[in-house]
Amino acid sequence: MNIEIKKLPKSKMELKIKVEQQDLDKFREKAISNLMKDLQVQGFRKGQVPKKIALQKIDPMNLLKETTELAVKETYIKTIQENKIEALDRPEIEILPTNDKNKGLEFKAKISVLPKVKLPDYKKIAGKSKKNKIFIQEKEIEESLKWLQKSRAKFSQLERSAKKGDFVEIEFTESINNKTAKDGFVLGEAKFVPGFEENLEGMKNGEGKEFSLNLPKDYFKKELAGKQVTFKVKVISVKKMDLPELNDEFAKTLGEFSDLKSLKQNVEKGLRLENEKKESQRVRQEILDNISKESEVEMPEILIKKEQEQMLENFKKEIAQNLKIAFETYLSEVNKTEKEISDLFLPQAKQRVKNFLILKQIEKNEKIEALDQEINEEIDKILKQYPDIKTSHNQFDLGKMKDYTKEMIIAEKILKKLESFSV
Repeated sequence: MNIEIKKLPKSKMELKIKVEQQDLDKFREKAISNLMKDLQVQGFRKGQVPKKIALQKIDPMNLLKETTELAVKETYIKTIQENKIEALDRPEIEILPTNDKNKGLEFKAKISVLPKVKLPDYKKIAGKSKKNKIFIQEKEIEESLKWLQKSRAKFSQLERSAKKGDFVEIEFTESINNKTAKDGFVLGEAKFVPGFEENLEGMKNGEGKEFSLNLPKDYFKKELAGKQVTFKVKVISVKKMDLPELNDEFAKTLGEFSDLKSLKQNVEKGLRLENEKKESQRVRQEILDNISKESEVEMPEILIKKEQEQMLENFKKEIAQNLKIAFETYLSEVNKTEKEISDLFLPQAKQRVKNFLILKQIEKNEKIEALDQEINEEIDKILKQYPDIKTSHNQFDLGKMKDYTKEMIIAEKILKKLESFSV
C-alpha cells in the first residue's frame, strides 16, 4: 500500500492511496464470502452454496462494488490510524481510473482534520487572572431564609380585592403567541413586566381585565423589546399568605438542624459554595478568552457549520418551549428568514469552535486524560437518578454516554488546570 499525504487550505487534507493487486485480491475473497452469506440457490441452504457455483450466480458488478468498498474502507481507516490523522468528517472518496485491470486500486480521500493550534504562554496568561474573595452578606442569608419561609407558607382564601403582598393565581393570554397560561405569585414582587402587576391591584376572584403594555427597551428577548403587548387576565383566586415564624422550631422542620443558628450556618455554607462556583466559572472564562486573543488557529469550516446548526436547533427548541409557537410563526413575527437567524449565530459559533480547539491543544500539551474508573463513576451517578437500571439502560445509548462523559471529564480537568495557574 502506497500513500501520499497532501495538506490543503482550511484544515483539509488529501490522501492518495494505492492498493496493490495482491492486497486487492484478498479484499475480493472477503467480498465473495460476504455476498455468499445471503446467496440463495435452489438445492442449497442459504449461505451454504459452494464457492464455484456462487461465483456463477454473483453479479460481477456487485462483486466489484463490494470489493472496492471493502478495500477503500479498510485501507482508509488503517492509513489515518497509522499516521495519527484526526479526521473530523467522513472522507470524500474519488476512485482514480486505471487502464490495467491487474494494477490494483488507487483512490483519493479528502477530509477535514483537527488543526494544530499555535498557543501563547497560556500558563503566564492564566497567572494574570485574579480570583475575587467571596463574602456572604447577611442580606443574602436573609433572602434565602425568606425563600424557605415562603416554601412552607400556609394559604387562606380572601374575598376582598387583591393588594400588594397577596398571593394571586391568574389565567392570562398575551397577544404575541395568543396562548393561555396560568401562574401564581406574590403581588408586588415584580415577577412580570413593569405595569403588569399594578393592573391586577383591586381585582377580585373571578374578575377579568384587558390592558396593553410596552415591553421594556432592554427586554431580554431583543426581537420583542419595545413592542406593545395586549394582555387578557382573569383572577382565579386571591389568597392570604401566612409565613411561619423564623425560630428554632421552624429550623427543626427543615432537617437535621438543632436550632435557627445551625440553619443559618448551613445556608451561609450553601451560598458560599454557590458563589465560589460562579467565581470559578468567571475566572475560567476570563482565562480562556485571554488565551483565545493570542492564539492562532486555522478554523475548520465543518466544525463551524456544525456548531452553527446546533445553536439554531437549540434556539428553535427555546422558541417552542418559551413562546409556545412554531418557528415559522416566530420568523413571521420578527420578519426574518431562517438563514438570517442562523447568520446571527456565526460569530459565536466561530468563538466556540476556537475555544474547543484551544482546549484540545492544551489537553495534548498537558497530557490530560479521563480514566475508565472516573468515566464509570460519573455514568453511575447519572444512572442512579432513574428508578431502575433497566429503565436507564433502555433510555440511553451507553456508548455515546461514555464518549460524552469522557469529554466532559477532560474539559473539566483542563479548565481546572488553567484555573490553578491563576492568582
